[in-house]
Amino acid sequence: MFIFTFMSAMNIPKSSFPRIIIIGGGFAGISLAKELSKKEVQVLLLDKNNYHTFQPLLYQVSTGGLEPDSIAYPIRKVLKDYPNFFFRLANVEEVNPSKNELITNIGAINYDYLVMATGSETNFFGNKEIEKNGMVMKSIPESLNLRSLILENFEQALLTDDLHLRDALMNFVIVGGGPTGVELAGALAEIKKGILPKDYPDLDTRRVQINLVQSGDRILKEMSEKASKKAEDFLEELGVQVWKNTRVKSYDGKLVTTQTDLSFEAATLVWAAGVKGAAIKGLDAEELLMRGNRIKVNEFNQVIGHENIFAVGDVAGMELPDYPSGHPMMAQPAMQQGKNLGKNLTYLLGNKPLKPFIYNDKGSMATIGRNKAVVDLDAYKFQGIFAWFVWMFVHLFFLIGFRNRMIVFINWVYNYVRFDREARLIIRPYKRDYTMFKD
Repeated sequence: MFIFTFMSAMNIPKSSFPRIIIIGGGFAGISLAKELSKKEVQVLLLDKNNYHTFQPLLYQVSTGGLEPDSIAYPIRKVLKDYPNFFFRLANVEEVNPSKNELITNIGAINYDYLVMATGSETNFFGNKEIEKNGMVMKSIPESLNLRSLILENFEQALLTDDLHLRDALMNFVIVGGGPTGVELAGALAEIKKGILPKDYPDLDTRRVQINLVQSGDRILKEMSEKASKKAEDFLEELGVQVWKNTRVKSYDGKLVTTQTDLSFEAATLVWAAGVKGAAIKGLDAEELLMRGNRIKVNEFNQVIGHENIFAVGDVAGMELPDYPSGHPMMAQPAMQQGKNLGKNLTYLLGNKPLKPFIYNDKGSMATIGRNKAVVDLDAYKFQGIFAWFVWMFVHLFFLIGFRNRMIVFINWVYNYVRFDREARLIIRPYKRDYTMFKD
């Protein structure tokens, strides 16, 4: 029974139930919230956005394949049927473990149990110049910025007779050969092939260059060598130039330099070369963090040295023999950790022993374009059109909301039949300084 006494900070009612605060409405946070939905706890979920983002499809927003509302879902709608659940739109600024207190931009609030599900953020590895001048797409606003810049570059290319400037405007450099970089490169290549000639008939779009730069000796290094090689073949078939064993050193907004003699003059650099845990002040002490800025947790996702604080998903670093650097920073480990922690919190409240988290690796996949994908499962590895259909089915299945699934499915069918991307709209202009190319 939910007993109200008086309202506390953030207008959250006092309750006889223990208060669990979840920071972050990503895959881990939503999975945990669902697991706690019918338990005798009061749950407060905090996020800086009022929606959950299906991040694996952000690149399709960036390239005009989908509108952002088809991969976003209101957090309040996820929680609407759950008793004793509350959501507040807030930026979390600091954790004070000694007082069991959370400090946010809308006030401070106490917790009985705290769960860090803050996810990850772009890792520029200390390169401030690339951070300033490069583009990223870890969020919907960032993806819309990239979409606008891509389209604005072509509009600018129409306005100049300077061939050198025009080539720079149509030169795209993607840094990072993981799934994000590979999928973005493939999507841009398909735009070059099927859409740009129709949209810009007075522009020689054959001169568009798409460069994928990877510091290691192969792309999709977390997948099998066969998948990596096939993905590279697919990209080259689409006209993408893949540069391996090449590390980008700097980008001043005009010139991309590497550790070799290779350089690119480009108006667009997309940084997809790494992520790091989004730790929060108060839990960011050096002894609490491992490589990748991830918070150290034990096998129950408890933050080391804190019995009532937990971390799940990308921000959690669980060092195990099979995963010395923590689990992969992907949706599946995040969802599984959220679900397991939901059960463990129930066990904890009932004074029952906790169950360690055991990751069930269901495989990995990436799409390179129309009828082109690679899939690595435990028992099977396959590529091509069947892998592409499997990729589509899996992504549709994990989207939240029937409407979103239908919209994405209809868009994909339409794009497949018409070879078109209807969402190539400059809704929010992203203005950059093009004068540096005119010297």
